[in-house]
Amino acid sequence: METGNLTRVSEFLLLGLSEQPELQPLIFGFFLSMYLITVLGNLLIILAVSSDSHLHTPMYFFLCNLSLVDICFTSTTVPKMLVNILIKNKVITYAGCITQLYFFILFGLLDNFLLSVMAYDRFVAICHPLHYTVIMNPRLCVLLVFVSWIMSAMYSLLQSLMVLRLSFCTILEIPHFICELHEMIQLACSDTFLNNMVMYFGVGLLVGGPLAGILYSYSKIVSSICGISSTQGKYKAFSTCASHLSVVSLFYCTSLGVYLSSAATHSSHSSAIASVMYTVVTPMLNPFIYSLRNEDIKGALKRFFFLEGIKITE
Repeated sequence: METGNLTRVSEFLLLGLSEQPELQPLIFGFFLSMYLITVLGNLLIILAVSSDSHLHTPMYFFLCNLSLVDICFTSTTVPKMLVNILIKNKVITYAGCITQLYFFILFGLLDNFLLSVMAYDRFVAICHPLHYTVIMNPRLCVLLVFVSWIMSAMYSLLQSLMVLRLSFCTILEIPHFICELHEMIQLACSDTFLNNMVMYFGVGLLVGGPLAGILYSYSKIVSSICGISSTQGKYKAFSTCASHLSVVSLFYCTSLGVYLSSAATHSSHSSAIASVMYTVVTPMLNPFIYSLRNEDIKGALKRFFFLEGIKITE
């Protein structure tokens, strides 16, 4: 590959999780299984919500969008990794890398925004139950999702354009299984001060802001639950947000763990392995968390498959 500015960069090398040939079949099978489970699980959530009129509520509308985003988020990275292992070629084109970076940031940020919106939904449901249907009307729900998409798309476009202005040196090996923003900035041989400033400012504002909103919402929720006199009432109120709280904890703990581990070890390889948690494992576990702890979802799936079974027998 040639030295020079970005106009002559044609491809990058994604080194993946391991360069040992004997581990490649194991990694391929592991990631293929997780990807299929992720897609199937989230499709079942979307199917359950769309097929059951009882689930046409704001909470399940947001959940349906979250499942769609999780499918897209995983599909941005895992299929390319599987193809690279299968054909034993680690190359990704420059255009392909920028495209993957754009969609990775887009869907990752959307996950973040949707979890914040869902926290607000639970806050209104528990703290203002009498005004819930008025506040969380269909127009507001669609608007919240639409704004989340617009903000995510604009930020991911900004970051992609910021990477396009960089010049890269001769070493174009990315020690990751995806075109990760921080790794690409580190590969640049031009000045990256502005890129780093935009990246850290964006993380602080667009990730820290929604996280602060989630923490505020749950502080109010906990306060309202503590004010309920009966134990049964407290349990019923908490159960309505238990699944969401589990998903939020999983998403932010794994994301924070990745960046803390990478900062502590200064190892790109360790960071790549740790990032599997929030890029692949978290989207795979979300449907299980919502289906196993949610009687409405399980009931909707049972009714759907029961009706389909009747249609097939007829």
